Amino acid sequence: MSIGFSSVADNLSRAILKANLGLSDNSKFRVSLNSIGRVKFSSYFFMRRKYIDNDVGIVKTSKQFFKGTLQLDCGVILENYEICYETYGRLNNSRDNAVLVCHALTGDQHAAGKYTEADKKAGWWDNMIGPGKPIDTNKFFVVCPNNLGGCGGSTGPLSNNPETSRPYGPDFPIVTVRDWVESQESLARELGIEKWAIVMGGSLGGMQVLQWAIDYPDQVRHAIVIAAAPRLSTQNIAFNEIARQAIRSDPEFHGGHFYEKNVVPERGLKVARMIGHLTYLSDDILHTKFGRDLRKGKIDFGFDVEFEIESYLRHQGESFVGRFDANTYLLMTKTLDYFDPAASYGGDLTKALAKCNSHFLVLSFSSDWRFSPSRSKEIVRALLENNLDVNYCQIESELGHDSFLLPIRQYHRIIGAYAEQVNISK
Repeated sequence: MSIGFSSVADNLSRAILKANLGLSDNSKFRVSLNSIGRVKFSSYFFMRRKYIDNDVGIVKTSKQFFKGTLQLDCGVILENYEICYETYGRLNNSRDNAVLVCHALTGDQHAAGKYTEADKKAGWWDNMIGPGKPIDTNKFFVVCPNNLGGCGGSTGPLSNNPETSRPYGPDFPIVTVRDWVESQESLARELGIEKWAIVMGGSLGGMQVLQWAIDYPDQVRHAIVIAAAPRLSTQNIAFNEIARQAIRSDPEFHGGHFYEKNVVPERGLKVARMIGHLTYLSDDILHTKFGRDLRKGKIDFGFDVEFEIESYLRHQGESFVGRFDANTYLLMTKTLDYFDPAASYGGDLTKALAKCNSHFLVLSFSSDWRFSPSRSKEIVRALLENNLDVNYCQIESELGHDSFLLPIRQYHRIIGAYAEQVNISK
């Protein structure tokens, strides 16, 4: 069901114009509309956003060492671990303006800014974070950590195993979303943050937001869950397994001990990335960008690159090899597979979310078939069943799952309008 200006309170009507807000159950639909109507909106936001596109400038990665142990869900005790993270903006005197950004599968701590003026690319969510942007660093202090098991500097497969003095490689224990939240909570304490103004993330990052709201309900004021799901579908688990098998079957993988051989399972990692990347895009956008266009304008009757889409996917695979670790990819996809907070409650998501105490903004994208809008609505329904304050919007986009990373005007307006009404001390 699409709505216009007159359907909700005027203060947010511009932000949700042409957004699809429908839920199958009419009563729940009304509740979600009422919740959205409580978001405060200012036209000033639009005036600022229209002409200002500042960034956070030159940034650096910080590292926090934790001396002690972390009990992982898999039963392993991780000792003396490190978390790499970046911050943007300034923590205010009341320490109530902190925003935690949780990264997705192949993300890391570098969410915004650049490391040098010569860098061609900024952080992966630079369009979202910065002065005058939806998450305005003139107002908020933003923290983005690299998750345990990552390859951005946090303790993971590339780190030295203290028992062997060699990289962990495949011996690094499998971590869960709950493990990540525990380590992030430890980081928050080190930074002197007792409560997050906002915890937000897309895809696997959105799953971390849910886990935060479940495990630490009094430490999350606002939870923004974007393009996520309460658990993976069978199809998604299958895609992850195909990607893992591509890596593991590469002759250069060596059971995960390829570091010692001074090689990289490039072929397998390329295929894994090609599979994954394809699922992040919609059929419509692929058709629009590539169609059946031939690279040379004619058919060569061979197995080398002929179609533009083939060239694009190969490029994605090749560029990925230079920045990501194969063991980390295996680990992260397993973390995705295992996420299922309802499992401890007999499969009842409503019960799993019963202790949540946050205000929620849940967003989905119409063309996202990896984590479709129906999966976001599962989350919304469970939250509404618990009488929580829930704001939901389905955004029209032909860009697929990757929409959450892109500067879609309507999407940014909604995030910005929501963030603007989050109260902080001056």
